[in-house]
Amino acid sequence: METQITHCNTEKITQKYINEISYTIICCAIEVHKHIGTGLIESVYESCFIDEMRTAGLLVKSQIDVPVHYKGKDLGGSLKLHLLVNDLVIVEGKALEKMIPLYKAQLLTNLKLTGKPKGLLINFHCENIKERLVSIVTEEFVKLPKG
Repeated sequence: METQITHCNTEKITQKYINEISYTIICCAIEVHKHIGTGLIESVYESCFIDEMRTAGLLVKSQIDVPVHYKGKDLGGSLKLHLLVNDLVIVEGKALEKMIPLYKAQLLTNLKLTGKPKGLLINFHCENIKERLVSIVTEEFVKLPKG
């Protein structure tokens, strides 16, 4: 893994920067997939994936509770994000034979509720990670400078 990416509050966030983070995340997923293959449970992939991303210099938070706000009110509930990388990219890791549209809808909703600019849906139970990858950007991403 060549790319070492970190995030600090003083760094200017751009679409390019977020895409570089996403590229590194995908490289890490491919590396995990290459080493352990398919057929394992989600939690095994998640542990390996987190380790691979941290080794690549990414800041990874896992299984985080995010408060649910509705019309400006905190309703006391929370949603759980699988992974949040560099406080910018939500990653939902799956190990499923078949992906259904609900997973993409959930990722999009998580992005909207958190205000994060990009999300990745990665299924480790497939032949080729890149072919099954779902990448979603939000209006927050579109508003950022390109480069």
